[in-house]
Amino acid sequence: MTAKIRVSTDAAPAPAHTFSQGIRKGPFVQVSGQGPVDPQTNEYLHPGDVAAQTTRTLENVKAIVEASGATFDDVVMLRVYLTKREDFPIMNDAYGAFVTAHTTSGVLPSRTTVFTGLPREEMLVEIDGIAIID
Repeated sequence: MTAKIRVSTDAAPAPAHTFSQGIRKGPFVQVSGQGPVDPQTNEYLHPGDVAAQTTRTLENVKAIVEASGATFDDVVMLRVYLTKREDFPIMNDAYGAFVTAHTTSGVLPSRTTVFTGLPREEMLVEIDGIAIID
């Protein structure tokens, strides 16, 4: 039986509540929802700028994926949560630039985008993900 292992890194923000940054069980890695937070200061960054928030959030997801022993190429699914439908094209451009630059295999992860409220008013985007290590 494969043990469930907590994934933790200083390169991504510490969890603000009772959850792990990520979990690895065998080859599966689940990254908890990340926001546009600076891992050193735990400050929310880029108020009102969904493109910059998307990039910072993906950097946090990537750091947790890498802390698990995976690479960004191992990411099979990303879920994006947005607060405003009108931010979709801006998020999509920033997301596309980041994901394309960090997916060296050329096979981009699957994605779902959901429009919803988020835990903090300054958050315009939250992203979680799943990776599978070969």
